[in-house]
Amino acid sequence: MNMQETRQAARQRRRRRELMVGTTTGLVVTGLLVCLVMTMQSDRKEEAGRAPATAVAESQGSLPPTPPGKKPPTASPSASSVAPSAGARTPTPARATPPNASPTTSAATTSASPQRTAPTSSLAGRIRPKSTYQGVATVYQAGVGDGACSYGPSDDMMIAAMNTTDYETSKACGAHVLVRGANGTSVTVRITNECPLPCAPGQLDLSEQAFAKLAPISTGRIAITWRLLSPDTPGTISIRYKNGSSPYWCGIQAIGHRNPLAQLEVRTSSGWRQLARTEYNYFLSPDGSGCGGAIRITDIYGERLTINGIALRPEAVQPTQVQFTRH
Repeated sequence: MNMQETRQAARQRRRRRELMVGTTTGLVVTGLLVCLVMTMQSDRKEEAGRAPATAVAESQGSLPPTPPGKKPPTASPSASSVAPSAGARTPTPARATPPNASPTTSAATTSASPQRTAPTSSLAGRIRPKSTYQGVATVYQAGVGDGACSYGPSDDMMIAAMNTTDYETSKACGAHVLVRGANGTSVTVRITNECPLPCAPGQLDLSEQAFAKLAPISTGRIAITWRLLSPDTPGTISIRYKNGSSPYWCGIQAIGHRNPLAQLEVRTSSGWRQLARTEYNYFLSPDGSGCGGAIRITDIYGERLTINGIALRPEAVQPTQVQFTRH
């Protein structure tokens, strides 16, 4: 083979190699393009499959805001949002009532024109209106008429001491009671004292002056019946602060009330506060709350009177312009 033939053969081999490389490269590129197209188509299918599921989930989770005046769109019903059956009533949450809440009263009350609230319901304890009680009457020397009710000396000695059970921590104090003997005689007395044990329920210990209206004092003990009265008593109620009362502690007492007293309250910065009653017939404010301010008293029939203008003057009996209604 001459030199010229050798060169031609070399050129032919080089062309074949170039053709083979080009073909291989083209095949590789083509393969890559095919893979890329298939991947993009797969992704589009996945996106198309996910889109409806996302839309459903969003529609169940929240509703778009409703423009004013338009009815809001209704979501699909669920177990917790099914409408009540026809005729059923949806319960309305009860309104919370603050502890110790009291009826609203006017702050412009004056001692000259005290507030009066009409009777509502009976607040009586053991001694109730329109009830007749049986027991015995005994007699004691009442002296000047003072007693456990702490009213002080009495000009009217038609008074009595109530047995401890019916005395009921001084709730009987000031009650007017009609007492009848077995012989038909009667006397009206005011409860000013307590008859301790062994005085039994239903028993009244009468002053000598009152007992003498029923039987000779020497008798000492007689069978009786008695009942509560709401007398036509002249005069109005008075208020007295206990000795030692101050803005830091006070005891308050009502005197001359026609009907037995059920509650005494004072007005504080947080509203009306009911005071606890003692066996000696004073209502105590141990921290001075409300001392010297407005006072509200309620009888056993539920009638409520509000009084302003009572100064914090210990031991002074201060008259008001009010009296409970007769029953």
